[in-house]
Amino acid sequence: MHVALGGTFDPVHDGHLALFARAFELGDVTVGLTSDELAPKTRHVDRYVRPYEERKRDLVRELTPLAEEHDRTFEIRKLTEPTGIATEPGFDVLIVSPETQDGGARINEIRAERDLPPLDIEVVDHVAAEDGDRISSTRIVRGEIDRHGNLTPDREGRGATRPSADGTADADDA
Repeated sequence: MHVALGGTFDPVHDGHLALFARAFELGDVTVGLTSDELAPKTRHVDRYVRPYEERKRDLVRELTPLAEEHDRTFEIRKLTEPTGIATEPGFDVLIVSPETQDGGARINEIRAERDLPPLDIEVVDHVAAEDGDRISSTRIVRGEIDRHGNLTPDREGRGATRPSADGTADADDA
């Protein structure tokens, strides 16, 4: 089986790791990673998203041991549109989270228009943080929790703009 999933993955957290683990249980994996241009358009909250190459580097570091553990392969491809790679032939399963399940249905509509078989949609539940709310990249970059869902009340978040070399927001991004 060939499994697809996509996202911004900034930063990678335990909720993402649950998605990846399920994907590798099912087959070889292709991860669509949002381009620098697409990433801000997919955010529900305005926040700084690190550059594609940094996110890709971190993703490779996280995926490699999971792939090895399951004796699977993986590929990372750049997403330039929200429906991404899953509308292409060659995939059998799409991994989604509860909030992206509707996107999975839309992908299958596009596949039907292209005379492609529908993907099995595998919904992986959220992973709860220490406070019972879900782990999310937005909560992490705000400084509320760490990537494992532990509360971090004394940590400052990343903010909505690209940090400058001295750690403050760049004036041209404010």
